[in-house]
Formats: sequence, C-alpha cells, structure tokens
Amino acid sequence: MVTGSTSNDDVWLVIPVFNEGQVIREVAANAAKTFPNIVCVDDGSSDDSADEIRAAGVHLVRHPVNLGQGAAIQTGVEFARARPGARYFVTFDADGQHQVEDVVAMVSRLRTEPIDIIVGTRFAEGRSESVPLVRRMALRTIVFLSPRTRRLGLTDAHNGLRAFNKTVADQLDLLMNGMSHASEFVTLIDHHHWRVAEQPVTILYTDYSRAKGQSLINGVNIVADGLLHTRMRK
Repeated sequence: MVTGSTSNDDVWLVIPVFNEGQVIREVAANAAKTFPNIVCVDDGSSDDSADEIRAAGVHLVRHPVNLGQGAAIQTGVEFARARPGARYFVTFDADGQHQVEDVVAMVSRLRTEPIDIIVGTRFAEGRSESVPLVRRMALRTIVFLSPRTRRLGLTDAHNGLRAFNKTVADQLDLLMNGMSHASEFVTLIDHHHWRVAEQPVTILYTDYSRAKGQSLINGVNIVADGLLHTRMRK
C-alpha cells in the first residue's frame, strides 16, 4: 500500500456525511494516512458529526439542512476540483464500509490505464455473498431494469465507491439529491462517453452500517429512486 503522505497529493476523497458522529473521525483519520486530501460534507447532521470531522483534521464543508447524498457529493467534488493540483477524485462512504486498499488500487488504474471513471463492484470474484440478501436483490433489480447499466457493463451501479479523473469531475453535475444520484452517474457516463471500468471491492458490513441502511425499506427506496431518475433524466 502507498503510505507516504506526498504520494497521493493529487487525489481528493469526497465523503458525504449525515449523522455519522459515531464513526466519521476514525474513518476519515484512517483514510488520511494514505490520502491526505479529504473533504467531508456534513449534510445537515443533527449530531456531533461536524466536531468529529474537525477532530480528524480534514476539510469540512457544511450544508445548513439535509439535502441528500447526491447533493453532498456534488458539493464535495466542486470543493475538491477547485484545489490546486487536484487530478483524481474518490467518493467514499462515511460509515466504514469502504476499504482504503480498494481506493489505492482504483487510483493506480486511473494513473496507468485509459479510464475516466472506475466503479466498485460487490458482484465479482464471489464477493456478493457478503452483501445482505435484501440489498443484493435490490441492486440486482436496478441492473435488470436499466438497459443503459447493462450496456455499459456495470454490475453494481449503486456502489458508493467510485474513482474518477478531472475530466469527470469538471463535467459532473448531479441534479438528483437522494440515492438516485447513483443512477444519474450511469446516465452521465453514457452521455459524456466517459471511459468506464469496474473494480472488485470489499464492502465491510458492520452492525453499525447494517442498522443504518440495510432494511427492506432502504432496498425498496433504491429501486424506486432508480426508476424515478430514469423517468426524469434520460
């Protein structure tokens, strides 16, 4: 793994945060050991997320009210792409599910391969067994219902771990504030003809992350948001 603080000075991690005060300091501080440039977007949290972000020693941008993950990602990317020397960007979850080692591999591919954006996938190399059943069914349904996703060869478009270059960052204009921003990413990849690839990644499902986002209602919302986006922005 790359551990030198100067090796990834051209990489920015964008972390959307909503009421993640229990874990965000550890998540951000751990990632900063490898990627020193991190911006956390506190999306109207009602807990101590902002204080914990400051304690981690990373950049903080705040939304006064909760606007949704898509809006938080857009705000974070706009902040990061304006920083001198920024060339690569990563969307990274605040709840501890994503692994820094996967980010290292994704950024390495961006540096050496003709790729604009890499999307993490849980459905490669037998890794899908770790995905909770309801979540797995919802993600598979999204792919089934989206001809564009299948045509681009994406198997896990709602994976929040993505790495992309400045071409993508400069053109990124997310309009969907909620979870449907993931489907919007697929639309933008297709519209702008960004060169896309997938990267097998490990998602760590902890008791904390399961309690926050692995319910049946959450799975239904993923499908519903994806269908809404398909209707609103083709």
